[in-house]
This record gives sequence, structure tokens and C-alpha cells, in this order.
Amino acid sequence: MPRVPLVDEHVAPEVASIAARIRNERGGKLLTLYQVLLQSPKLAEAWLQFFTVVRQQCDLSARHRELAILYVAVLNGAQYEYEQHVPFALAAGFDAAQLEAIPAWESSDRFESADRAVLAYTRAMTREIRVPDAVYAAVAAHFAPPRIVELTATIGGYNLVSRFLEALEIH
Repeated sequence: MPRVPLVDEHVAPEVASIAARIRNERGGKLLTLYQVLLQSPKLAEAWLQFFTVVRQQCDLSARHRELAILYVAVLNGAQYEYEQHVPFALAAGFDAAQLEAIPAWESSDRFESADRAVLAYTRAMTREIRVPDAVYAAVAAHFAPPRIVELTATIGGYNLVSRFLEALEIH
């Protein structure tokens, strides 16, 4: 159970419109994460807008977006975040063996060069914050500047998600 109460949109009519938007933009679901975020409707609305852009409006491939998100979740021990994104990763072309190999990707032969660059960049941003030049160069060899910006925002944003989930024990 989360550390803060879930908001029931039917009991709190002041959140009904944002809850409806969340359902509309998230496949009809009001996930536990959003039920917690509705404690602050303005924050929930800004969160929804940002992550809708990241997940649905950027040109970064779904493959690389979901790979980064899953690895952020692995690195941060955010199981809920990981589980929510497995279906998206599978739809983006990953298979179960690749997903199982993410934690030990460096010793796996299941990832192409661009995937490996994304994984290294994700780890550097998540663990060291500052990205070494060699890690950045590997990403820059595969992605144009607009996609690097989108990848960077995705990694940063999903670090926010996992930290929020874990701090408030949203599982």
C-alpha cells in the first residue's frame, strides 16, 4: 500500500477532469501512480503532459525509449515501473530473453550497438549523473541531436518516476 492515500476520482470530484484525461491518454486505466499523483491535481496534470510527450510524441524509437526505461527501473530497483513497461518493450520488438539480459547486458550478445550505447548512457546518467565523453560519443554515433535530447529527457524523467514510486512505496 502506498505511503499516501490513493485518490478516488468518484469521491473527489475536483479531480474528475484530470482523471478522465489520464484514462483517455493511458488506455482507459488509472494506475496506482496516478491515483497517488491526484493528491496534487496540478502536479498530476503536468506529469501527464510531460510523460505523454516523452512516450507518445517524441521521435525516439519505441525500442530505445523502452530499453532506457526498463534499465532505469532495473538500476533503481523499481519493480512496478519495470512491470508496467514490459508490454511496451515487447510491442517494440524485444523478446523475453533480451529483457532477462538487461541487468547483465555488457556480457550479453543479445543487443545491437545502438542498444548498448543506450544502456551505457542510461547507466551513466542514473548512477554517475555526469556522462563520460566515451559514453556520450557512442550515443552520438547512433543518434542525431534531437534524439539525444529525447533520450536524455526519457532517462531523466524515468529516474524521477522510479524515485517517486520507491519513496512513496507505490508497488
